[in-house]
Amino acid sequence: MYISVKPLNKYPFWLRPFFWNQQRKYGAVLDPGLLWGRVPKLFAAVALLYGVLDRKRSPLEPVLRSLVTVRVSQINWCDFCVDINSMTLAKRADSMDKVEQLADWQKQDIFSDKERLALEYAEAITYSDQQVTEELMQRLKLIFDDDTIVELTGLIAFQNLSSKFNSALDVPAQGFCARPERQ
Repeated sequence: MYISVKPLNKYPFWLRPFFWNQQRKYGAVLDPGLLWGRVPKLFAAVALLYGVLDRKRSPLEPVLRSLVTVRVSQINWCDFCVDINSMTLAKRADSMDKVEQLADWQKQDIFSDKERLALEYAEAITYSDQQVTEELMQRLKLIFDDDTIVELTGLIAFQNLSSKFNSALDVPAQGFCARPERQ
């Protein structure tokens, strides 16, 4: 990593429960959390936003949320994000099939029409040479209500923030998921 993490005892006391929870949930404190934690208010804002986007009562199904986060992570070359989000996708989908086929999703039959539309939208937002067209938005409105489109857009924007942050700082995978190699 280009920026080092500090020893845990150098972070504010109020961040340590977050790190303890990561240790309990993942078996390790997550490197990105330690990097965001170097600026505690920034860590708190990012953690709050993530919590809202990945809540149980989200109108977006868990598998769909994970598909989008993995795909955005792949596009942004975030090894850490692909690793941890692929693990989450595999758990939510009860299989590695979607993880293994996601980089080439347009040619795969395993994805539903709804998932394909969300992935198309994620790519339109994420790739710098694409844009969200009126036609794409109209197709989204046939499947999702306006509030859900806003939430999906927020999730994609958040994952772009997160994966670009981690990629820029060269945060490595932490070994959560055996995943396909980069194409």
